[in-house]
Amino acid sequence: MMDDTAMKETNKWSKIKRTILANMIIIPFIPFILTVGVGFYYFTTSLENSTTASLKRIVSDHRDMIESFLMERKADLEFITNTFMFEQINDKEVIDAIFENLKKKSNAFVDLGLFDSDGIHVKYSGPFDLQGKNYADELWFKRVIENGYYISDIFLGYRNIPHFVIAVKQGTGDKAWVLRTTIDTLSFDWMISEVRIGKTGEAYILNKDGISQTQRRSSGLNVMEKDSDFSQFPVTKDRINTFIRTDSSNTQFLYATTWLKNWEWLLVVRQKKNDAYRFLYTAYFIILIIMIIGGAVIIVVAVFSTKRVVRQIEKLDQEKKILGNQLVRAAKLAEIGEMTAGFAHEINNPLQIIKSEHSLIQMLMKEVFAKIDYKEKQDLDDIKESLDQIMLQINRCSDITHAILKFGRKSEISNQILHPSVVIPEIVRMIEKKAALNSIEIITHFSAQTPDFTGDPSQFQQVLLNLLNNAIDAIAERHGSKGGTIEIETDIKDEQFLIIKITDNGIGISKENLTKIFSPFYTTKPVGKGTGLGLSVCFGIIESFGGTVEVSSEQNFGTSFTISLPAINR
Repeated sequence: MMDDTAMKETNKWSKIKRTILANMIIIPFIPFILTVGVGFYYFTTSLENSTTASLKRIVSDHRDMIESFLMERKADLEFITNTFMFEQINDKEVIDAIFENLKKKSNAFVDLGLFDSDGIHVKYSGPFDLQGKNYADELWFKRVIENGYYISDIFLGYRNIPHFVIAVKQGTGDKAWVLRTTIDTLSFDWMISEVRIGKTGEAYILNKDGISQTQRRSSGLNVMEKDSDFSQFPVTKDRINTFIRTDSSNTQFLYATTWLKNWEWLLVVRQKKNDAYRFLYTAYFIILIIMIIGGAVIIVVAVFSTKRVVRQIEKLDQEKKILGNQLVRAAKLAEIGEMTAGFAHEINNPLQIIKSEHSLIQMLMKEVFAKIDYKEKQDLDDIKESLDQIMLQINRCSDITHAILKFGRKSEISNQILHPSVVIPEIVRMIEKKAALNSIEIITHFSAQTPDFTGDPSQFQQVLLNLLNNAIDAIAERHGSKGGTIEIETDIKDEQFLIIKITDNGIGISKENLTKIFSPFYTTKPVGKGTGLGLSVCFGIIESFGGTVEVSSEQNFGTSFTISLPAINR
């Protein structure tokens, strides 16, 4: 039966512990996860937008730089065609001088050529032998005649090496002529590839068919080769596009693209995704660490708090059970008190009868003594002494029963002026036999200046009896039946307070218990020997008198209770 009860009790506390632990973990976790989740979303979104915006800004700046470079070269040629006549440029020395001036302005110029309306290369300044060749059927020549200027894609041409040209037209009809320059491909490649974004960022140009116009820094795409990933690029022409794609090498890149040269060239800037979002991944890692640490802290605190709460609940439950038992014992003690008062009352009646009979015997003895001679009176002296002893014991029993009746009587609180030198000895007489059984000496010291005080006699009796009984128990625990001493002293303090000090040389009170002794239902006595109500009741009674109770104690040396009450000066 006990095993089943203990098992049920264990299961009950285990269930309570699991419930509290689950609530203490889940409830903080919900706002924690929501906070981290919302913060993570906005933080990562901000980082993504910041990374994308940075890439767009780089693409936009680079686009403007390339467009500016091409327009400046075109403007250089237009300035020459507007400054010089065809006949002037057709002079070898003049075209060489013009070319030298162009190279001083920019190293991007490779050569300079003059063409007539039929596409004949009439004059040339540069490293190749191109003078006299016919370009009438070349795409670039047809476009420049139609549009007035043309910037070509990369092509091989007569020189059979990849290059592109910028050409402008001057004049109309048969009098039209064209000035063309070749742009240094290496210089142009360097300008495009100078984009540096992180460790893996790179830029390159494709034409509208996806043919590479510049070298891509990473492997896999050379000049005039088609980019196999071009088909996956967005086709919109009105803005910068950003997107993530996996290229032919199965590597994910963050792309940004924009169109150049009236949508004939596509500037592509790309960066490996793990490089572009390295700060984002760092944020992922930091947030993950925060979540792990935060979760661990929540769990540790929850486990610690749960154990503490369960211990407190178990303690309260145990105290509740003890309280219930103590209340039952207190009720029994109250019943015993009432019964004791009843017994005292019942004993007091026969004592009064015995006392009356004793008085009658004494009267008869006086009459007998008057009638008998001296010798017979001597024989009756022993009877007289016995009668005196009987009277003494009757009075003593009467005093005891009156004290018990006074202590146990249910009456309204009646505060009276009491004098310690009178009321304290009466109380001491009630416990002196118990003290004598334990060989305890009770010593009283009443100061000549001891003042009166105001209080209910029965309540004050209850206070002193409790303190004296506790002192007797403490002495018995330390000394057994070998004896000890209890000292009761009275004095006056500042002419305003009566001091009653009760000191014993008993077992004493430990420091951890010293602050708890006035708490209700707290007791250091074994189960069944104390209710824990005595000192708390005493404390309340003295407070109702307007006084205070202080205690000092040292284990194995003794305890001293000091009662301070408002004095009434006589």
